[in-house]
Amino acid sequence: MSVGFIGAGSIGGAVITGLVRNGFDNDQIIVKGGKSNTAKDLQSQLGFKMVQKIKQLTDPEVIFIAVGDTALDSVLTELEPVASGKLVIAFTGGATIARLKKKLGGDAKVATAIPNTPVKVGAGFTGITYSENFLPEDKKKVASILGYTGQIVEVPGEQLGILGTVAGCSPAFLDLFIEALSDAGVKHGLNRQLAYDAAIGMAIGASKLAKQSDLSVPELKDEVTSPGGSTIRGVAALEENGFRNAVIKAVDAAEGE
Repeated sequence: MSVGFIGAGSIGGAVITGLVRNGFDNDQIIVKGGKSNTAKDLQSQLGFKMVQKIKQLTDPEVIFIAVGDTALDSVLTELEPVASGKLVIAFTGGATIARLKKKLGGDAKVATAIPNTPVKVGAGFTGITYSENFLPEDKKKVASILGYTGQIVEVPGEQLGILGTVAGCSPAFLDLFIEALSDAGVKHGLNRQLAYDAAIGMAIGASKLAKQSDLSVPELKDEVTSPGGSTIRGVAALEENGFRNAVIKAVDAAEGE
């Protein structure tokens, strides 16, 4: 199945990279790049096809739009003549089902989705909202593509924004936490690389355990916090310094509250 991409920047490039590096046929990916050399540079690494104009995206059954909000309407205007019969998914933050249909026509099958950057390594989390005329077999097509990049979850449109914030902004929050753990390790005598290796290994392992365990996240925390032990003292220090509130406030800020 041929897929098209309009835009290969931060998110578009991450999804394309995740597809190719996790087994999707690069000959089936057609990318329309922008004025920068981002798509061209990525093509030299991944070997997908490129076109110069949106109207050349006639073959792909599924087209992903990964451009900034200010460029979205002009992209949709150019796409409209070739959009008939295709599945169009926009990664643009300002995209809505109504906005996509207004530009592409009321019968267009459209969706809005918010991937996070771990899609690049096949460990992403993508929330998606489909238009009402997306058939079950259409959704299977999209899932069969994005499945190469990680988990895909369908949600109502009103939940897509907050899901995108929790899953999409939080890699930066986790990176900050890993950096802080590394700093603490260095403070107490670890060399920098070992401190980073330990913090990153912990994040990967703890996340995998939380995903696969029958225990809830609070129960997993309780397993580590033995009475009077070092971990519960660390948890208490985090709470004393407003750790949970800081995380909630970070999400609030990302949501624009």
